[in-house]
Amino acid sequence: MLPKINSRSLAKSAVSGVFLLSLAGFSARPASAADIVDTAVSAGHFKTLVAALQAAGLADVLKGPGPYTIFAPTDEAFAKLPAGTLESLMKPENRAALFALLAYHVVPGKLLLADIRGRKYEAKTLEGQHIEANALEWWKRIKLNDDAKIVKADIPDVASNGEFYAIDTVLMPE
Repeated sequence: MLPKINSRSLAKSAVSGVFLLSLAGFSARPASAADIVDTAVSAGHFKTLVAALQAAGLADVLKGPGPYTIFAPTDEAFAKLPAGTLESLMKPENRAALFALLAYHVVPGKLLLADIRGRKYEAKTLEGQHIEANALEWWKRIKLNDDAKIVKADIPDVASNGEFYAIDTVLMPE
């Protein structure tokens, strides 16, 4: 694994122990207080994701010690799903399908931007399938499976138990 981004230089950007994530107004609590789920709640752009994680029973996993990397669809990403898709997945009888969909957005371990910069990177998800991050042209948006774009990436120490990436499209397992 490549070295982590220099935390000293990032620490200079901290204000009262809280990183201010400039893109799209994302913000989070200090790492000592916020796991991946707490980070999603406090950011405010992931209400649908949090509700789905809770309905699927995956929120408890992502509150655990980890580490995990989550490619977190924003509320706008969920809104792009075909009409009725999310409502159907949120039904109790579809809990397994919802769990599989959301687990496809989670990679066990920490996947840093430095790990994928300048290349294609394949990672096995918690769901069992692989996703591909394409960062060959890293100065552009990083793509996942040629579908989703990472809109906010690799902010170390935001979540105490992993890495948190905001994405603009819900990834669909095959």
